[in-house]
Amino acid sequence: MTYIEDVSEIYRACWSEVVSRAEKSGDKPYISDEDLKLSIESVINSKTKSYRYVLPTQIAAKLSDSKLDCRCIQVARGGEGAFDARTIAHKVIVPFDQEHDNVLGGSPEPYVNNPLRVTEISEKNRDHQKNTVDWDHLCRVLDYIEENHEEGTTKEVFKQVLLEVYLRLLKIKVVYPAPKRISLDVCSKLIQKFLMDISGGDRLLSIVSALFVVIGRNFSLFSEVKRGKITASDKSSGMVVDLECINAKGDIVLAVEVKDRELTVSQIKSKMPGFREIRVTEILFIAGRGVLLEEQKEIERIIEHEFNIGQNFYITSIESLSNVVLTILGEDGRREFIIEVGKQLDEYSDFQHRKAWAELLRAI
Repeated sequence: MTYIEDVSEIYRACWSEVVSRAEKSGDKPYISDEDLKLSIESVINSKTKSYRYVLPTQIAAKLSDSKLDCRCIQVARGGEGAFDARTIAHKVIVPFDQEHDNVLGGSPEPYVNNPLRVTEISEKNRDHQKNTVDWDHLCRVLDYIEENHEEGTTKEVFKQVLLEVYLRLLKIKVVYPAPKRISLDVCSKLIQKFLMDISGGDRLLSIVSALFVVIGRNFSLFSEVKRGKITASDKSSGMVVDLECINAKGDIVLAVEVKDRELTVSQIKSKMPGFREIRVTEILFIAGRGVLLEEQKEIERIIEHEFNIGQNFYITSIESLSNVVLTILGEDGRREFIIEVGKQLDEYSDFQHRKAWAELLRAI
């Protein structure tokens, strides 16, 4: 492999590892030095856009060749470990940035901007910088790597850098290119494609929430739709159902429970105390994968029993619900729904789900 390909492979392998762990374990750090973590966080989120590219570029190069001086920017600096960091930035980091919604700022050539038109990142070039605070942070991190240049230490610092990039990515607002008009068939297929990937119910809840927000807004059936995050427990969210449709008086007129798996008797029974607690009589289950076949008759008996004591249970699929609602809403309502899905994703969902919705819209 060429040198550039080697750096690119290291970068993408570490990125994949960091993202995989972050999705499972959150923002658990890779290093224990609090000051170093603060410096990395400050640089990746720096107001000086060019600085955000420096740590991913310089440290990836160091991991590829430990003999390099990761503080060097230009070969013209001379001395041991000198190399051309600009090439790494432009051929590896910039393409990555473009593939990930310009998380670092969208600069096509970050190393030709004034802040990085120096031969190396060091204290001697501090006077050339307007943002001396973040320059000092850059120097601290890169000096640390050169002073503690074992491969294991360098890699852990690099993973901490990529973790900060990932956390920055989660905060970026994705652009959802909603079409001016959309047919029922295209809209239905859009939903189907979005729900194909496993998301632990996150995507399904976003779709259902958007539908009910638009229903309430267009048909005045309720004035507010309250929901929680898919990963939050009932106790922490203060809700006993996934969605509460509330009227102008503050009463819950419809409780909606969203299940991404087959609906079972135990799932229904576990929710009954909560339904009675909030005194709701209209209860809708959205069964993403239908009803568990061997428990269907028992579920029907439960529904009949609950009706006799004053509670109405309904069970439907997302396909049936969305087809009816999106037909009645018409073109304007369908476009409103698509926009609302984006709002739900922005407020409650991880970046991967937001990006997936945006990409599907771009493909229409």
